[in-house]
Amino acid sequence: MSNLHAIQQSRLARFGVSQCVDVHCHVLPGIDDGPKNLDESLTLCRALMRDGITTAIATPHQLGRYDGHNSAAQVRQRVAELQGILDEKKIPLKILSGGEVRIDERIGKFLDEDHILTLADGNRFLLLELPSSVAIDPAVLMPRLKDANVMVILAHAERYDSLQTDPDSAQAWLDAGAVLQVNAGAPVGAFGQSAARAAWHWLSRGWVSLIATDAHSVGTRRPRMTDAIDAIAEKLGEDVARCVCIENPIRVAEGRELQRGDQPQMNTDKG
Repeated sequence: MSNLHAIQQSRLARFGVSQCVDVHCHVLPGIDDGPKNLDESLTLCRALMRDGITTAIATPHQLGRYDGHNSAAQVRQRVAELQGILDEKKIPLKILSGGEVRIDERIGKFLDEDHILTLADGNRFLLLELPSSVAIDPAVLMPRLKDANVMVILAHAERYDSLQTDPDSAQAWLDAGAVLQVNAGAPVGAFGQSAARAAWHWLSRGWVSLIATDAHSVGTRRPRMTDAIDAIAEKLGEDVARCVCIENPIRVAEGRELQRGDQPQMNTDKG
């Protein structure tokens, strides 16, 4: 990608990679609770760019209260339209298709029917959203998703009441085969002390696989990947920041196996 912003260039140089990926953001205009129109979407795209992101997986809400809307075909079309506008305006940001899928007994069927989206449209990683205030037993849920042949990424794990109250209970999700995604704002206190405490508890134990912005706007839900990288690097070291903020997001975009958060390795991106 040419004409990168200086902050994007600095991020890539710092970690020796060819892209910085955000695996969870609401950047498409007028499709969910993200930007209301194209102007707001472009403002958010520029904010992602200034946060060092070069590739953003658009993850509009699917199912739940958006059931009947935001089908895979519709999202792909909206992504292509936005990418065309970004290219025309020379905003150096690549958009990939994805979805934040609300828990639903029909997920396997809808994946087979190409009704809902996996991350980067790669048929490998499903970003799953749970109800915030209802505890879900992963031992009951995960076997139902096993036939879908995708890895479940638990979206913004720090925002669920039961996991905030008892962060150790997240171990059950890991044991059942899911991985945890934490929002970039959580370690720096953007979602309150309970969310921050859970995020650091998991990060310090290597339970977090992915940090993502979950950006909706340039207001309270703005991109904060730079803040997260710096905070994690300062507290837990550059290798941990690289693993959860850089390496694993790249692996999601490329459909490759994730690293464990407690076993960071050198980056293998050769692009």
